[in-house]
Amino acid sequence: MDHTRLKNAVLEIHMPEDMKKRLLEGAVSGSSWQASRSASANTKSAAYRNHAAAGTKSAASKNSATVSAEPSTSTDRSPARAKSAASWAKPAAAVLAVVLCLTLTLPVLAAAVPSVYDLIYRISPATAQFFQPVQKSATDNGIKMEVASAYIHGDTAEICITMQDLTGGRIDGTTDLYDSYDIHTPFDSTARCERIGYDPATGAVTFLVTITQTGSKDIAGDKITFSVGRFLSHKMEYSDIAIPIDLTAIPETAETREVSLTGFFSKDCEDMPDTFPAMLPGEPDEAFEVEGIDLTGIAYIDDSLHIQTAVKDSLSNDNHGYFYLVDAAGNTLHADAGCSFIDEASGVRTSYTESVFSISREKLADCTLHGSFTISGMLTEGNWKVTFPLEHDGEK
Repeated sequence: MDHTRLKNAVLEIHMPEDMKKRLLEGAVSGSSWQASRSASANTKSAAYRNHAAAGTKSAASKNSATVSAEPSTSTDRSPARAKSAASWAKPAAAVLAVVLCLTLTLPVLAAAVPSVYDLIYRISPATAQFFQPVQKSATDNGIKMEVASAYIHGDTAEICITMQDLTGGRIDGTTDLYDSYDIHTPFDSTARCERIGYDPATGAVTFLVTITQTGSKDIAGDKITFSVGRFLSHKMEYSDIAIPIDLTAIPETAETREVSLTGFFSKDCEDMPDTFPAMLPGEPDEAFEVEGIDLTGIAYIDDSLHIQTAVKDSLSNDNHGYFYLVDAAGNTLHADAGCSFIDEASGVRTSYTESVFSISREKLADCTLHGSFTISGMLTEGNWKVTFPLEHDGEK
């Protein structure tokens, strides 16, 4: 197959312009077609969650994502790799012929094989979304996810998506997607997802997905894919509980170790240090009765109160919280610094947070310890994916 015939074949195929342009460039130059996509459709928030127990800062918002559709290509032009156009002609024709054959079956492959869709999306988000069939509802593991409504205005789309348990009571008013959702768009955008309602009568929870296309461009006319891999529900709240620990009897020394940090907060320092002298975790304190969080250390070190907690198997739950002090006058004192780190030495991933209160021993004696905590009750996994067009009211 010569380059002219390849070029004509490409021109006759109905496909997104960016993919057609790549194929045409390969046919004209006689070089093998290469492209790589460095952008991801769901750049999520950093794994570290902002636990107020440590006063730590998250690297990015939990519910936000930046969706990029810009390509990243590179070409090695070194003399060692330079070859004549003739030497590449036959391989290029063969590669383009295979690409054309695959193009004709992409709608089937992209719809039926997730790995094929993911591969195409890495190369060309516009192509991947073009071939994705519209599917406004999906059911897996007895849970139904459905596109309920969409409001398109200018460069922004607001989509309401519901999830309903068809077999039991795994969904409730505390249901949290726990950063497991992905938003695939054919264009650069910013997006977020938030729970906005729960209907006890139907057992359906509603999430609002907001997508804004960069460059103030009209967002209508393209297809969006929204997928979820798991969610948390049946959370328990411990609000403003008193912690029965005598702060006058806590030890004034504690064994410490240098740990690599995953998060850090300080009122006096904005830059996160590489390491922190955290307390060596001890046995869980029985006086702390919050199920799902262990109190593994409390001591008065270097003129500061240190409190350390641990959450086991932290990737499958969202257990978190924070401590605070109340002085004799009823004033609330929050942590002045804090850090978080991970330990997997025991074979179980355990997330630690350590809160630091800068307070004199005398003032601490007049304080009581309190806290608020959230514990996840249930983790449900599955594969839910919907694809829908962004259309103004009245469009089909």
